[in-house]
Amino acid sequence: MHNLQSTDFLLHILNDWLDCVVYFVGRYRWFHPNISGVDAERTLLDRGNDGSFLVRPSRSSPGDFTLSVRRRGTVTHVKIQNTGDFYDLHGGEKFATLYELIQYYTENQGQLREKNGEVIELLLPLYCADPTNERWFHGDIGGKEAEKMLLDKAKSGSFLVRESQSQPGHFVLSVRTDDTVTHVKIRCQGSKFDIGGGDKFNSLSDLIEHCKKNPMVDTMGTIVRLKQPLNATKIPASGIQARVDELTRENGKKAGFWEEFESLQQQEVKHLFSRKEGQKGANRNKNRYKNILPFDHTRVVLRTPWPHDYINANYIMPEDEVFEGSKKCYIATQGCLPSTVADFWYMVWQENSRVIVMTTKETERGKVKCHHYWPDAGKDLEWEGMKLSCQKENTNTDFILREILMKYNSEERIYYQFHFHAWPDHGVPDDPGCVLNFLSEVNIRQEALEDAGPIIVHCSAGIGRTGTFIVVDLIIDQVRRCGLHTDIDVRRTIQMVRGQRSGMVQTEAQYQFVYLALLHYVDTFAQRLQAQQVIN
Repeated sequence: MHNLQSTDFLLHILNDWLDCVVYFVGRYRWFHPNISGVDAERTLLDRGNDGSFLVRPSRSSPGDFTLSVRRRGTVTHVKIQNTGDFYDLHGGEKFATLYELIQYYTENQGQLREKNGEVIELLLPLYCADPTNERWFHGDIGGKEAEKMLLDKAKSGSFLVRESQSQPGHFVLSVRTDDTVTHVKIRCQGSKFDIGGGDKFNSLSDLIEHCKKNPMVDTMGTIVRLKQPLNATKIPASGIQARVDELTRENGKKAGFWEEFESLQQQEVKHLFSRKEGQKGANRNKNRYKNILPFDHTRVVLRTPWPHDYINANYIMPEDEVFEGSKKCYIATQGCLPSTVADFWYMVWQENSRVIVMTTKETERGKVKCHHYWPDAGKDLEWEGMKLSCQKENTNTDFILREILMKYNSEERIYYQFHFHAWPDHGVPDDPGCVLNFLSEVNIRQEALEDAGPIIVHCSAGIGRTGTFIVVDLIIDQVRRCGLHTDIDVRRTIQMVRGQRSGMVQTEAQYQFVYLALLHYVDTFAQRLQAQQVIN
């Protein structure tokens, strides 16, 4: 047993609210703690574009740093001075932290210049690879967030490892002990890891395995034991291959996908939102499944002049700060019943939803999954003053695209129904590529329609396949907008959409499919970027 006090271990109770500066570091991922100038140049030229940059410790002036920037196919190195009181570029603006310095020059392009006045642009941070693929590594979360996660979700003895926000390049081991959280600093020096100058290890994994077998004692005399990891689900998109490989490994008889999905299911019970409207006697026969009801706070409300306001449908919008800047909006709904077809088309009209995504067959394994609510080619359908006709129908390998004209209140609109029929009766598609190609067609159409309302997505219950399609589309849109170094979090995204409609993404197989679809997309996206660099 290690005694942290007697061996002068640097035990840090790192509460973020006590720090002089808040380090929101996604931030510090541009910091490369163990890279030389030559390696920095090679990395920027191999992986970066003009405007890509990273920050590294100065080899020639210990304690200082170097900003390396790719410009016109070469690399410029800029010295960052750390006086002990502030950071600056040897006479430029002065900053309390390294992060604030970099943030200033990335947000104020034109302020960073060479001696001859030529502008040095910081456009794209080149992120450092995580030091380990272990799922207990949580990257750049802060001490306050680590404490909340451990106290809300974990048992005594649970632990995680995160990047130090006060000392870039070092790490912190956060451990729950009863009702408190202890934070222990892990130093990284010369590619070796240690706690307070004790035994040195070649990797974070080796150090953590040692700590599991050798409990520690903090300065208050409390025994700190590492029992079970609190596994992370947030990763940079570029690291999805390593995470899928890790999740595929079996732990006993269960793979990591099962562990993450089970954790998600346990969180589901916290979504105790009311569903009173769907339980009302007048509305019960409008639900395909009596226990799958829309949350009241996100339900779509049919407005006058429609005679009633209820339909089993919910708005799904990206609420998490991760999706800031996203314009995505969906309506998740059940497959139509004969008695709800008119309600469905009125909702389509009311919301100006020009794109409808159907992800189920009408009948599967002898059971009706969705009523035939659209007009066949050459035929018209009429409900409650609405007249619909199918103008075109194109059959593709995996889906049918129908172009439907609707006339209502002396107005005409065209709607596009994308009917995906390649999802098997049970399980998930073998090839994620067919789903990604389908989603690409859906988004191309949606983006071409000016002022189009939410994309309507439905299967039979409106939660399983519907949720899977929406989650995949949301995260792909995030990667497309923000690049391969953006952080993605499958479990957290599903939790977000489940907070708007219960049960979204129903099975472990669907959960795993989300990962595999994203892996396929990221791989294709990376290949396309490489091809563009060759052309340029």
